[in-house]
Amino acid sequence: MSSPTDYILGQSAEAARRLAIQDRHFAAPSEELLDRLQLRPADRVVELGCGPGAFTRRIFNRLGPQGRVTSVDSAPGLLEQAKAALAAFPHFNPVAADVSALGDWLDGADVVTGRAVLHHLPMAEIVVGRLRARLKPGTRIGFVEPDFRAMLARIGHLEATGRTELAPLREWARVINELYLIRKISPCVGATLATALSTAGFSNVQTAFFEFPCDQLVIDNMLLFYDEIGETLERLGVITREQIEVQKPLLRLVPMGAAAVWGVHVVTGLS
Repeated sequence: MSSPTDYILGQSAEAARRLAIQDRHFAAPSEELLDRLQLRPADRVVELGCGPGAFTRRIFNRLGPQGRVTSVDSAPGLLEQAKAALAAFPHFNPVAADVSALGDWLDGADVVTGRAVLHHLPMAEIVVGRLRARLKPGTRIGFVEPDFRAMLARIGHLEATGRTELAPLREWARVINELYLIRKISPCVGATLATALSTAGFSNVQTAFFEFPCDQLVIDNMLLFYDEIGETLERLGVITREQIEVQKPLLRLVPMGAAAVWGVHVVTGLS
C-alpha cells in the first residue's frame, strides 16, 4: 500500500485550486451520492480522503447540529487546508492517516464515504473487502470514483473517423493512465467497484455513471493537472515539459461540448 504521504498529485495551494474546480465539476454526482446515502441529522460519517475539505462541507450541509464527520487523509498539506476551511464546524475531526490502514477511526461509523480516493490506493479491492469486515451491520457506504478508460473507446472512434481536434484529449488520457499504472494504482476502479462491493458481501449495491463532455471546467482541470505535476511526469518518462507546452494550447482549442474523455461512477451499498 502507499505510504501516508505518497499522494500521486500535489498538496499545494495550486493543488487545492484544482480540487476546488473538481468540486464544482463533481457537484451533480456528489449530491447524487449523498442522496443515495440518505444521511440522517445525527449520523457519524467517516470520509476517506478529504483533501482540502470541499466534499466534507457538502456532507455537513446534510447533517444536523449533532452530526459528526471524521475525515481521514494521508496528505498533510491538504489536511491542513481542510482544517482551516472547516474551522466553523465543531464536529469536524481531521485524522492524518493512510486510509487503507482502516484504523480505529472507523469504529461506530454510520456512513463511510469518499470522493475520488479509492483510485489512489494500490489494489483498492482488497481495502474494500477489509472494510466490510470492520463495519457494523447496516453501515451505509458510497464512493464517487473516476474512470479514465472507458470513454477512450468513443474518442478513439471519433478521432479515427476524422475528428482530429480530439487528439489532445486522447493524449491527456494516455498521460494520466500511464502515470497511474507506473504508480500501481487504478485509473478505472470505479468501473468495477459495484462488482467488488457485491463480491465482498455488501448488499443493496447500486451504481450510476456520469460523463463530462468538454466544457471550461473540464479543460481547466486538465490544464491544472499538467501544471501541477509536469515535473513528475517528465521525471517518470511519461511526457516532457516541452511536450506539455505543446499540448496545453491544443487542449484550449478543443470545442466546447466535445465528447467526454472521462467520467465518474457513483457506487453505494450496505454492510
